[in-house]
Amino acid sequence: MNGRMTRRDFLRISALTVGGVVVSTGLQGCFSGSSSDDDSEPPVTSGVAFQHGVASGDPLQERIIIWTRVTPQNSAATSIDITWQVATDAAFTDLLHEGTASTDSSRDFTLKVDVQNLTPGSQYFYRFISSGVTSPAGIMKTLPGSGNQQVRFAVVSCSNFPAGYFHVYAEAAQQADLDAVIHLGDYIYEYGSGEYATEDAEELGRTLPADNASETLTLDDYRKRYALYRADADLQALHAAAPFIAVWDDHEIANDTWREGSINHNEGEGSFEERKLAALQAYFEWLPIRPASLDDEQTIYRSFDFGDLVSLHMLDTRIIGRDEQLNYTNYITQTGFDAVAFEADVSDPARTLLGQEQLNWLQARVANSTSTWQVLGQQVLMGRMNLPAELLTSILDPSSGDLLGSFSELLAIKLRMEAADPTLTAEEIARIELSVPYNLDAWDGYAYEREVVLNLSRMLDKNLVVLAGDTHNAWANDLRTQDGTAIGVEFAVASVTSPGLEEYLALPPTLVEQTEQAIVGLVDDLQYLNASQRGYMLVTFTPAEARADWRFVTTIKDQDYSVDETRTETFITLPGAANRTLVQPG
Repeated sequence: MNGRMTRRDFLRISALTVGGVVVSTGLQGCFSGSSSDDDSEPPVTSGVAFQHGVASGDPLQERIIIWTRVTPQNSAATSIDITWQVATDAAFTDLLHEGTASTDSSRDFTLKVDVQNLTPGSQYFYRFISSGVTSPAGIMKTLPGSGNQQVRFAVVSCSNFPAGYFHVYAEAAQQADLDAVIHLGDYIYEYGSGEYATEDAEELGRTLPADNASETLTLDDYRKRYALYRADADLQALHAAAPFIAVWDDHEIANDTWREGSINHNEGEGSFEERKLAALQAYFEWLPIRPASLDDEQTIYRSFDFGDLVSLHMLDTRIIGRDEQLNYTNYITQTGFDAVAFEADVSDPARTLLGQEQLNWLQARVANSTSTWQVLGQQVLMGRMNLPAELLTSILDPSSGDLLGSFSELLAIKLRMEAADPTLTAEEIARIELSVPYNLDAWDGYAYEREVVLNLSRMLDKNLVVLAGDTHNAWANDLRTQDGTAIGVEFAVASVTSPGLEEYLALPPTLVEQTEQAIVGLVDDLQYLNASQRGYMLVTFTPAEARADWRFVTTIKDQDYSVDETRTETFITLPGAANRTLVQPG
């Protein structure tokens, strides 16, 4: 097989999990696809536990998914009956939904219920019961109808269990009035012990278990990795606090995944196609996402309308359409960097990140939406992140030279250019103007398609806000077309635990803020960078503004932590063609 992820592939994956989605329409609601439809073989159980909490997700105005996993305490258990309850109150005295279905090992003892006949913009409580054991309760909220005046998201990304404690999840769970948690991918990491960001795992008590200590390759591997992450109390708290709207990135499969491969899928690791399908099946099983079905042929990309205020379009920039990433080493010749060949390839109109089918879908969704804000929830940075080309060698290999000194020197030249310094030489100007994107895994490596998306927003006169994850650092970008027209803004979230530029560039703590300032100064459309801390974003939309508040924790390497109030940052953008750039309130 060529490895291309087709709709047929998604339906195949979904079919393995659709059977685990039951439909609840009210008290003693009907259900379908459950193994308990066959009463000839009663379930074999003798005690259960809800070790992985509860979750809700993919809210609509009258429907929402609820999820749990039950752990059998008897290894001979074949199937387990689970009752779900949905109420308007935390005491569950006003029950609206109640029903029972069974789950089994074919779906890793997970259960998802599509709860229907709910009221728009309403809060509900839910829980599960099995063999006399009651799960923790969760809180969920349906999408509002028209006329709503505020939508509020907590945005998170990149949670590597062995790298540190999930304090960021714990803090986000404390936020009030959340309409949803937006998870932009890297919910798990595929690496084994001794690989990326695992060096502190033993000291932190976050080592990978013996039966899941190698790189994840099989369905069983991925299921066990999700089970490890979902046993974390802080992640459980966030899931219980608000519905998730999630997309995958690369580490749910393997590092730098594209539609036919990955930089971290190597010879001897079997078929990448089989690995990918196993990884995505586990994702559908363990996340409260409404899977594709024969009646509803959607894939992971999908939209959510929060009344007439926000249309949230969740994209797949990783698997379904992505061409293989470009690699700078392919353009380095004996005479230097082949800029002509690189420019031709990076701007190739045939080069795609979304794929034509998804791009057509996005165009139609944005064109037909009447919401004040068009929001793209997706994985990788869209803003132009060009740096002077002479930094390329040092960026690719930070140990090769004095990168921090080069940053400072080049920033000084650029500041002189902005001040119209008459003493600038042509050589100095060329050092700044000859620039290249530093991250070809992001939209910078797919420049033509980025221009298509930005010009779509300009043509339709939409207020565009892009949410991004992936980089482990916090960024705020103005989004402009190639001719410089301001189209919208990008709010990018730091990681939950994965290390960022501070580790990659080996930045001493005393030089972090200086380096941040240098990068912001050198990148034209970049307005903000936190290059060293772990955190989340609160993104709030009203008819008057879109606002991002970045929140950071002081440490992920110690159980004792606090929110770093000295590094909290806020940017806003206003609706209207004349206002689509970043400003700081006040």
